[in-house]
Amino acid sequence: MKKLLDTNNLKGLVEALVFAADAPLKAERIAEVLEVEKAQVLAVLKMLRDDGGKEGRGIVLCEVAGGYQFRTRPEHREWIRRFHHQRPFRFSRAALETLAIIAYRQPITRAEVEHLRGVDSGGVVKTLLEKRLIRILGKKDIAGRPIIYGTSREFLELFGLRDLSGLPTLREFSDLAEEEPVTGDE
Repeated sequence: MKKLLDTNNLKGLVEALVFAADAPLKAERIAEVLEVEKAQVLAVLKMLRDDGGKEGRGIVLCEVAGGYQFRTRPEHREWIRRFHHQRPFRFSRAALETLAIIAYRQPITRAEVEHLRGVDSGGVVKTLLEKRLIRILGKKDIAGRPIIYGTSREFLELFGLRDLSGLPTLREFSDLAEEEPVTGDE
């Protein structure tokens, strides 16, 4: 039988676990560690998310990569970068194209990526693997048994996605392109 902890005690424990975790923490795992019902944990997570939404707060509870994680507010990004003396992470056009193809077409082989891009993508795939934005899913059951790739949990974390269903649709992309008028000044 699961314990029944009072809400204030549980709120502090859940907050501490999410804060201490080095990756997004699933509600099931929190419930398992605290030996409470998942429904209790979900209620507390909702309270913590609501608390972070209040004006003046520096962190918010986000649901990313299938779990929960505290993150700094997006509007504080520049100050955090200054603190860490970091330049914003920039994708090359090739890396962004390759990552988008893998995200939308996974599981996919390097040859399939290269066919869609029209150029060799080995170096870019290697870089994305090193940055842990993509991962090897296995080998395709065809002649030569090429490696198949897909996005990683780190990809979801970087882009703040709960899961792949959070990716914009092609319709959303085309609607965005229609909103931005092209002028002759560019």
